[in-house]
Amino acid sequence: MEEQKQKYYFNIESGEVLEKPADPDGHFFTLFATGGEMEELRAYLEENYQADWAAYGESHLHPFQNQEREHAEFDKALKEIYRRIYKLGDAEAKNHVRNMGILSEEELIK
Repeated sequence: MEEQKQKYYFNIESGEVLEKPADPDGHFFTLFATGGEMEELRAYLEENYQADWAAYGESHLHPFQNQEREHAEFDKALKEIYRRIYKLGDAEAKNHVRNMGILSEEELIK
């Protein structure tokens, strides 16, 4: 039996995933996902968080050295988060991600 999709509200700034938005005026994406799909999104959020801290640490230990490499993992994880938002989101979320222009058409349908 296939797992049923539920409605979630996702704030990319805080990483919050809620069943009801705490602040109706907050910056939430509306997503329709299974529990497994939300776990995958949370894993990418954790990857993004770890990459952010690694880049921060590296920039303090070795400033001005290979800055592109420092941010590559962060950027990769962030793009995957937005790809997931596009995949699971409502029309407004899809439109927002598409208009950001950070993902190619191929990345959006991947």
